[in-house]
Amino acid sequence: MIYSFVLLLAFPGVVCYHLYRSLSRGRRPAFAERFGFIPAAETAKVERQGTIWVHGVSVGETMAARPLLIALKKRYPEKKLVISNVTETGREVARKLSEPDLCIYFPFDYRFAVARSLRKIKPELVVVVETEIWPNFMDELRRQGIPSVLVNGRISDRSLGRYLKLSWFFRPVLEKFTVLCMQSAEDSRRIISIGAPAERVVVANNLKYDLMVAPLTPVERDALRERYLIPSDVFVVVAGSTHQGEDESVIAACRVLLDSGNKVIPVLVPRHPERSAEVAELLRKSGFRGTLRSTLEERQTLLAPGEALLVDRVGELMNFYSLADLVFVGGSLVPTGGHNLLEPASLGVPVLFGPHMSNFREITALVLEAEAGIQVADGGELLTLFTTLLADDDRRSRLGHNGLELMARLGGSTDRHMQVIERVFRRGAACRAPGEVT
Repeated sequence: MIYSFVLLLAFPGVVCYHLYRSLSRGRRPAFAERFGFIPAAETAKVERQGTIWVHGVSVGETMAARPLLIALKKRYPEKKLVISNVTETGREVARKLSEPDLCIYFPFDYRFAVARSLRKIKPELVVVVETEIWPNFMDELRRQGIPSVLVNGRISDRSLGRYLKLSWFFRPVLEKFTVLCMQSAEDSRRIISIGAPAERVVVANNLKYDLMVAPLTPVERDALRERYLIPSDVFVVVAGSTHQGEDESVIAACRVLLDSGNKVIPVLVPRHPERSAEVAELLRKSGFRGTLRSTLEERQTLLAPGEALLVDRVGELMNFYSLADLVFVGGSLVPTGGHNLLEPASLGVPVLFGPHMSNFREITALVLEAEAGIQVADGGELLTLFTTLLADDDRRSRLGHNGLELMARLGGSTDRHMQVIERVFRRGAACRAPGEVT
């Protein structure tokens, strides 16, 4: 009751912030869906069908859930898949996936908005990706008897302290999950210490290990480069999911490579496409001619050294990783927590990343142990590695090969999650599967 009362007081702020966030990023506000008013034309896609609702807050969670979405579609072809997101970029990525039958925005956690959304979707099961804990949403699921499974759950170092201080608040929320599937034994220990019932917690490993991709053949790689107007004889550096404060280091390093006589084309993929204008200005100041991905269809000539491709669309990052000679994964030179190193590693591409990888600590350790990537301390070391690896084909090849071997050793998380979900369906809300899954 206190939580709902605080939400009510925050209502004007919630509305203003959502409006500001949408307009500042050049996107239409989604007030209707966020308050549970999903268009009838949309809900008609899942009417009179058994529905599974999968929620992933943004891009990373959506992509992590992809193997599970594929498995759900294969195991339950008669059911409809609904995927919800909070962010605009997550929504755009979800809409490009073939598995969901309906993509919606997740409702604000007001009880009336949650109840209305559930009445519209009528899910038989709700799957929550990673650690999206919304009290009123979970309470309404329990009230309506809808089972819920937390998948790929994790508790980061940064958030653990806050959760523990508020464990009195989160304990009754966590108790409403039917099953909580965590990425590691440490994540399991942490969520139990916050208040999750130990008998409902399962170690199911990390869905991000189950990337269903493969490296391209030379012919496929050349075809993909041609699609993006990138010559086959240039060295391509892809900086993926970069944040403010990182693009400068990548651009400066590529500038040095270019000035040293190397045929280099940088491909910059900001985590948030609305930063494209800012990154374009950085390119201009460094002497690069920047070309937006959105304008490639209008262009007839190939890109050339001295030009840079600036990706202002979402959903194509893996394509650019596939055609790269070298990848830098962003969110790691600045204290953001990093992004998924396994995406380029799964394609056999050598990967570099910075010191700030707190959100991917386990993956970072695996990549370093397998010698599938190299961690740099700062922009200066990034330049050194760019220069060294450009001249060392054998080392780049070893790094890429080690990445493929690492991915071959990992995996199986999707099967573990599906075992739990199948038991939930068989036993309903009273499911006791967690204690039986190994």
